[in-house]
Order: sequence, then structure tokens, then C-alpha cells
Amino acid sequence: MTENRKKVVIIDYQLGNLYSVKQACDTVGMNVIVSSNKEDILTAEALILPGVGAFIEAMHNLEKLGLIDAIKSKVYSGTPLFGICLGLQLLFTKSEEFGSGNGLDLISGIIKKFPEKINDRKVKVPHITWNQVCKYDIYWEETPLRDLKDNEFMYFIHSYYVQPSNDSCVLTNTNYDGIEFCSSVIQNNIFATQFHPEKSADKGISIYKNWALINKLL
Repeated sequence: MTENRKKVVIIDYQLGNLYSVKQACDTVGMNVIVSSNKEDILTAEALILPGVGAFIEAMHNLEKLGLIDAIKSKVYSGTPLFGICLGLQLLFTKSEEFGSGNGLDLISGIIKKFPEKINDRKVKVPHITWNQVCKYDIYWEETPLRDLKDNEFMYFIHSYYVQPSNDSCVLTNTNYDGIEFCSSVIQNNIFATQFHPEKSADKGISIYKNWALINKLL
């Protein structure tokens, strides 16, 4: 029954794929609400930070809604957080988008734009395609990716990518047109993906289920 399951809050900061994320959570049986209310976030037992769009606008919206300190305090206290696409990028220190903008700085690193050219060869940006996620140094068996095979295809749509300061948080890498970038991270209670699990068929939904099981949300 719903009252026996932990409350998961999908953070609504007016940018993002909220419906598809909620649908994925409902499919696996999580007790989830969508909210931009600070009190809901502070009382949540797990958080999901989705997002599609511009980094600086997203940070502006989070600040305007008074959610930045609430998110950071919850993460520092050990609350599980699942970041998706822009939600992954917001966890980092800063972005090169439109010059420079500060992120949540929960993981050290920067957000970089895909180059327009490599060796005089044009690169198609944004990166919109199914692409492979490849194991890095971290074993997947105890992570939400445990039902995936190495080089599994997931769905991507983005123009920027994360460059962590320390590779210890890197869970997967992906190669796009000769550019290798970090496509998911795990650090303590933070798990985040550049790809969209909710748009990646059954294997993507398994990531939501395993995240919920690992964090005892079902």
C-alpha cells in the first residue's frame, strides 16, 4: 500500500520531462509525487532531479523557488538522489553554457559543450540518438545498472556533457563521434545519468526499479 512506501519527490523546477519520469516511477511501484514545494523536498525520503533545457535557466529557477539549499541539505544528510540528463549536469560545479554558470557543486567538475568540429570534421550537435553506455572502473552489480549489459544502448538528447574532476565517480562512458564522455555517475547517495532511462525501453525502466530496490523505496 502507498502509505507503507517511502515518499519520493520528483523536483519540478519548470524545466523537464516530468510526466515520462513519473510514469516510469509509477510503473515500478514507487510512491512518487511531483513538487516544487520546499517542504515536500525536505520531508522526502528520496529525490529525483530530471530536466531538459538550459543549465543557467534551470539554476535560476531552482534559486527562484528556494530549492537549492533544500536539495543540498538533503543530499548532505544522505537522502538518495537520482539525476537525469540536465539533472545530472546541475549536480556539478559549473557549466560553460553561455559563458559560465554555477551549479549545485555536489560533485566536482564542469559541463562542456560538444565541439562543432574535430580535425576539420563537423560534429552533429545536439547528440540525439540511441548510443552505448560502457563500463568504466566501477562494478555495476551493486548499482542501478546491474541488469544492463556492457555496451547497452540508451537514449540520449543533449548538447553538453559532464567532465568530472575525479574519475572515481564515473560509472559509464559513451563515445559520440570520437568524443568520449561520462554518461553516468555514482557518488555516495547520488546516482545520475546523462541518458534518459525512462525513454530507453525495458532496460531503462529496470534502472528505476533497481534504484528503488537498492534504496528500499518499494
